Amino acid sequence: MNKDTIRKRRDSLRARYLKVDTATVADVLDAFGLPNQGLASQFAPFPAGAGRMGGWAYTIRGKMTRYSASGDPQKMQAVDGLGRGELAVWSGEGTGVCFFGELIALGMKRRGCAGALVDGGVRDIQWIKKQRFPVYARYRTPVQSIGRWKVTAWQGSVGMPGATAKRVTVNPGDFVLADADGVIVIPGRLAAKVLAQAERLTAKEVRIRRDLGKGASLEDVLKRYGHV
Repeated sequence: MNKDTIRKRRDSLRARYLKVDTATVADVLDAFGLPNQGLASQFAPFPAGAGRMGGWAYTIRGKMTRYSASGDPQKMQAVDGLGRGELAVWSGEGTGVCFFGELIALGMKRRGCAGALVDGGVRDIQWIKKQRFPVYARYRTPVQSIGRWKVTAWQGSVGMPGATAKRVTVNPGDFVLADADGVIVIPGRLAAKVLAQAERLTAKEVRIRRDLGKGASLEDVLKRYGHV
């Protein structure tokens, strides 16, 4: 499979994922024996109306550390590697500082980045809102990272705070989906299979809502469709 074919397939899968809900995907992952893929409830959209976000994980790792440099060149190198349809996953358990603001968000967007998931803070939220660049982060803060937090590596496995497990591993190429219910991580090797099942479950839910809207009882619906 050549690069162009792979890119088209990834674009198609991403577009389809953006039509299903995280709750539905979570149910499918349970059925696949993967019950701990949801991220902690602290992750929230910034701005609040950022909406649905999904993309292929491009991981960036950093750490809280004091340093005297006037910038973080490794952060720039990491961001330069982002590609179309990828979602920047920033790990590093930030405390009180932002990992990036408006200018880096704009740079990511221009590279085709689909959004950012941040295990730390974000700032310049109103400007990011104007760019229509979705961000899910643990907190907001006006405090910059320079001299306080720096990037140490990228495109390796990272751990993010989990909903039902202490940490959820995110690997480059996993699919990250976020919406009003939260954030979930789908292993890249299972992304197509999980999506196909999520689409089938979504279609069933549409039929159930239709039947309930027409006056069917919950008992009738459960008999007809089973547990959902």
